[in-house]
Amino acid sequence: MSNGVIVVSSGMQSLIQDFGRFGYLASGITRGGPVDEHAFLWANRLLGNHFNCAQIECLLGGLEVEFSQPTAFVVTGAEVPLTLDKQQLNGWQTYTAEAGQRLKIGFASAGVRSYLAVAGGFQVAPKLGSCATVTREQLGGLDGMGKPLQDGDEIACKASSIAVRRRIGWPYKPNYSRAATVGVVPAFQFDDFSEEAQACFEQGVYTASQQSDRMGVRLQGPAVAYEHGGLISEGISIGAIQIPPDGQPIIMLNDRQTLGGYPKLGVVSAIDLGKVAQTRPDQDIRFTFIDQQTAQQQARRFYRFFGVKPMAGGRG
Repeated sequence: MSNGVIVVSSGMQSLIQDFGRFGYLASGITRGGPVDEHAFLWANRLLGNHFNCAQIECLLGGLEVEFSQPTAFVVTGAEVPLTLDKQQLNGWQTYTAEAGQRLKIGFASAGVRSYLAVAGGFQVAPKLGSCATVTREQLGGLDGMGKPLQDGDEIACKASSIAVRRRIGWPYKPNYSRAATVGVVPAFQFDDFSEEAQACFEQGVYTASQQSDRMGVRLQGPAVAYEHGGLISEGISIGAIQIPPDGQPIIMLNDRQTLGGYPKLGVVSAIDLGKVAQTRPDQDIRFTFIDQQTAQQQARRFYRFFGVKPMAGGRG
């Protein structure tokens, strides 16, 4: 075994993700990266990592890894049971594993995705400047071909330890079991929707569909009417809210296609998109329109806090 971790059980879907792949939208290559930036960036911050250090994003749970050397780590994101051998751990708090110890991430009781980070990040060769895994594009990940992690995979990382445990303060820890209220900036074809359609969306209560994935979250709730027919395909940003013919909104996430022809009502605020990505099918989501200046100020504060460079702080 190499110096790092071995995947004992890969769970439902576990993906290598750094902050994403930027500068290739014109070539039809999407960003990838963490769908919950808040959880991802906190994991790297707690370990003193660069914001772009690669982590494992685990869908729903079931991931088990064995450490081959002393390794400082943290798990953030969804509410999951954690054990290091038989010792119960807390999420959003750093620990050190010794060689031979096994970390188990159980199945989530709230939220959808958890993030396993190690000090210095997982060492994975980049493809087009990033190791972010996009399965649809067969790009990134451990093999460079976009495959999810498999049982037996070995992922290199540096030996490390921590003298003092660090954990997140409670005001910064998300409550994934609570109904999400999400800010939306009116944009794209917003003015082409009737006032009734705009109010229907903002006053409605939605839930996430079982069909949601890393490309987008399909919502179920009041149908939003659009009376102007189809559009010529145009670029789609992360967080864009598409309205297909059935009126059920789709919120685009990191692995979305780069072009689309559905009308778009607006864009989810950067600081709230993680709430959408972590929403389970039985949870309510509500939306409120906010102005662009407010959203930009919130995003600047958020990315500045985590040391994210402006060029990487865009939606990608």
